[in-house]
Amino acid sequence: MSGFDSNPFADPVDVNPFHDASITEATSGATEGVDEFNPFSATDMGTVSGATIPITAASSQPAVLPTSVEQTAQANAASGQAKLIKQQEELERRAAELDRKEQELQNRSEGRTNTGEKENNWPPLPRFSPVKPCFYQDFEEEIPEEYRRICKRMYYLWMFHSATLFLNVLACLAYFTANAQYGVDFGLSILWFILFTPVSFICWYRPVYKAFRSDSSFSFFFFFFVFFFQVTVYIIQSVGIPRWGNSGWISAISMIGTNLAVAVVMLVVAGFFTVNAILAVILLKMVHSKYRRTGASFTKAQQEFSSGVLTNRSVQTAAASAVSSAAHGNFGRN
Repeated sequence: MSGFDSNPFADPVDVNPFHDASITEATSGATEGVDEFNPFSATDMGTVSGATIPITAASSQPAVLPTSVEQTAQANAASGQAKLIKQQEELERRAAELDRKEQELQNRSEGRTNTGEKENNWPPLPRFSPVKPCFYQDFEEEIPEEYRRICKRMYYLWMFHSATLFLNVLACLAYFTANAQYGVDFGLSILWFILFTPVSFICWYRPVYKAFRSDSSFSFFFFFFVFFFQVTVYIIQSVGIPRWGNSGWISAISMIGTNLAVAVVMLVVAGFFTVNAILAVILLKMVHSKYRRTGASFTKAQQEFSSGVLTNRSVQTAAASAVSSAAHGNFGRN
């Protein structure tokens, strides 16, 4: 009944759940065993810094860095050594080139005649030959660098022209063996080879060589006049009119049904004549473009011709002889 005697309206007794004996014992034991930890204290900071490694210090220098640096240094050293070797080779090459040019200049000076003129060196004949060279030719010494390439190309065209004429002789010989009535072509082909080889050298190659050597307007005009006819001759030769001494397209095609081997040889020569014509037209245009840059003109050509005629010793001698003969004739009549 005592439970019913309590006052239900009385204040309840304050009950602290932490006053439990088991909780109090556990709390008091944990507090006594653990010291207070201050992360900012000097002792703790020294202990932590001595036991750990910062991330930046650990990752700033990889383990493979010394090896890569060493390899880069070796590669740079090897590249520098190769560059030095290349420069040394270039210097040696230039020194050899200078020595060669100096030797050539010395040989040229020794090759001059007693009168101070240059000794002819073309055609290049052996010294024991009774026939001596007729012309002096040196692209490096006489032709300016601007015109040297085109002048050499004209020389190569002349050599190709001469080789084509020689092959034309062989083709016409085969033409003659296949059919005896074409003997006239074989004879004319020999004549064209003997005649046109030196004439082409003198009449259009040497003028263009002299034009580029001395910037001569008269030589330019003479070259253009003669070389225009040479282009026309190339076209006629490539056409190959029968009995004209040329192994051209018409003559070669006419032999296809008769003798295929001879026709093939003649077709090759006809192709060579065609190539000569094409190259001649191209080089003619190139020489004309160079001529327009030199400032040459027809008036200069007339002046050069007049001065050349008046200063020529042969012309002067002939004129003096004519005048003296006329004078003697007048005195004899008197």
